[in-house]
Amino acid sequence: QVQLVESGGGLVQPGGSLRLSCKASGTIISIYTMGWYRQAPGKQRELVAAITTGGNTNYADSVKGRFTISRDNAKNAVYLQMNSLKPEDTAVYYCNARNSYGANYWGKGTLVTVSS
Repeated sequence: QVQLVESGGGLVQPGGSLRLSCKASGTIISIYTMGWYRQAPGKQRELVAAITTGGNTNYADSVKGRFTISRDNAKNAVYLQMNSLKPEDTAVYYCNARNSYGANYWGKGTLVTVSS
């Protein structure tokens, strides 16, 4: 059974930083495109950042230059470094693993709150 477990969320002041982690079990992440999504209250879930099996990355325009996604296949983990956080970054952040064969897995999410 594939499980994705996020950690690292919390309360941070505007301008601060957080590092989210997603640890996978029941599979090896090296065969998946890994992504971070977020969902703010009353809004749809949106892609924040993704990293392919080859290490190519893409980011939402709203986080470019502030967030960095990375993966460590040896640790079966993916990370999201978030800097210069803004109140509008407040959301539940979800880890996702997907591949071209139709696999699509989600974690349960971790809450990030940016507030003074």
